[in-house]
Amino acid sequence: MSHSVPNDLSFFAEMSDVKPLSQTDKVALTNKTTETLAQRLKREALIAEVEKDDNGLTIDKVEPIDPYDFIEYKQDGVQNGVYKNLRLGKYQIDVTFNMTQMKFDDARLGLYKTIKDCHEQGIRTLLVQHGMGLNSKPFPAFLKSYVNQWLRQIDMVIAFHTALKQHGGLTSVYVLIKKHPDQKLINRERNRRVG
Repeated sequence: MSHSVPNDLSFFAEMSDVKPLSQTDKVALTNKTTETLAQRLKREALIAEVEKDDNGLTIDKVEPIDPYDFIEYKQDGVQNGVYKNLRLGKYQIDVTFNMTQMKFDDARLGLYKTIKDCHEQGIRTLLVQHGMGLNSKPFPAFLKSYVNQWLRQIDMVIAFHTALKQHGGLTSVYVLIKKHPDQKLINRERNRRVG
């Protein structure tokens, strides 16, 4: 059985009546829509929400803790004396963040924003009020469990510990924030405003 090799001339002969497609610079829109002001504002709000929400704090899985559990954490490098002072409530509480009546997403975003703002302002210690959540759904200590997880995920947090009774006890946690790289400058500016 022999194969015949097509020659170039027969190909061009076959293609002689083929015409190229016409090219246009414009795309025909069949359904031209104009975005209304309300649609544009809604779209912009959604974009802002997505950008604002990108803080890395997980919302899927959490290890449930008991409402009566202490929550505590210390990064490597934090001096034992510093951690002991935090645990004993010896540092001045500069900011209190109460998330007990907040919706879950608002609590998550608010916690991150508060810590970030404190870090940028050179504030080192804050008190987070998360509540005990004895009757919270879908399980007891729902928000407290997430706070325990979220604080470990925020790089600016170097330590935290359940607060003493006078600061809320099992319903609250002391949070120690790392020094801002510009801490000396921040302190100078703060002292200038006070003086």
